[in-house]
Amino acid sequence: MIGERSVTVFYDERVLEHRPDAESPFLPGRLDRRVREILSGLGVKWAYPEHPGRISAIRDRLDQDPIAGISFKEGAIATRDQLARVHTTAYLDQIERMRGKSAWLDTDTTAVSPGSVEAAEVAAGSSIAAVDEVCSGQAQSAFALVRPPGHHAEPVRARGFCLFNNVAVAATHAQAAHGLERVLIIDWDAHHGNGTQDIFWADPGVMFFDIHRAAPFYPGSGHLEQVGAGLGEGYTVNVPVPAGSGNLAYIKAFEEILVPAVDAFEPELILVSAGFDAHRLDLALNVSYEGFAALTGIVQRLSDRHCPGRLAFVLEGGYHLESLANGVHAVLEVLAGGVPPEPGIAGIEDVAAAAEFHRSAFEGNR
Repeated sequence: MIGERSVTVFYDERVLEHRPDAESPFLPGRLDRRVREILSGLGVKWAYPEHPGRISAIRDRLDQDPIAGISFKEGAIATRDQLARVHTTAYLDQIERMRGKSAWLDTDTTAVSPGSVEAAEVAAGSSIAAVDEVCSGQAQSAFALVRPPGHHAEPVRARGFCLFNNVAVAATHAQAAHGLERVLIIDWDAHHGNGTQDIFWADPGVMFFDIHRAAPFYPGSGHLEQVGAGLGEGYTVNVPVPAGSGNLAYIKAFEEILVPAVDAFEPELILVSAGFDAHRLDLALNVSYEGFAALTGIVQRLSDRHCPGRLAFVLEGGYHLESLANGVHAVLEVLAGGVPPEPGIAGIEDVAAAAEFHRSAFEGNR
């Protein structure tokens, strides 16, 4: 029943102050000339895809349709020492120099505005707070409603809208502050979490499972053969799937690959890099709201089996506001005690019965 499980959602208005936009003089000049020509001809203003409206849409949805069992708490700012567990000193110095400025940080998509550095510190700090919440037993699960996202951020550079790797900072905090030896990170964003993979590539204390749209697709990593190295070999599990894959493919991957891997690993904490761009309205995968809910049910079942009450979600991507807001809502309903649906199953028996009916009719007409 919804409401029988406690869930804490971490939300801090400071994450809204990350505001790169097309009005800033540094941004249009970075656009490809041909893209600018096309947009100019269409009379369309280019906008930075990772914008504050993403979080506002989620909050509006939760305000319109509250979920029993959910409470809200403010986030926190990650300290430099906490960030330094996954990022180099040189990189942190580079980010600090960007405080209060507007600039591009890398060669692909990541920009900052005057409030971006603090927003990123709050995103990482709120992810840490989510870990503290579940490790201290204050809630059975937690969801860090944060931006900018994090899973593309590497130890030495920003990538893919990401400044700090929020889920990696949270995982290393769990190791350092709570003494956990085995942490599982599940990433179901449509894009591969290249930064998270890089950070834990040789770490046997963190298992990283990532299902994502296969290359050629940003960021181009996450191949099946990438399984980690050294002591960490076998602790990276990539499941690249083609465009158009949907609920059944994702659920099959979870049940047949994730579940046995987790049962062998026996995590003490489960973190989820929860991106919602795998929805059909977003990036050409076909995971439905019911699909996200079903995946949550599987993860929750694994948590109940191996680390009861130690389950935390960290928001990653998702750029279609409707599918993002509804996807988060569906996940939170399951975390709060809702019964996970069986997407893709509805209608199967009816179709089978119809097939049998028509088969009999065809045979009778021969």
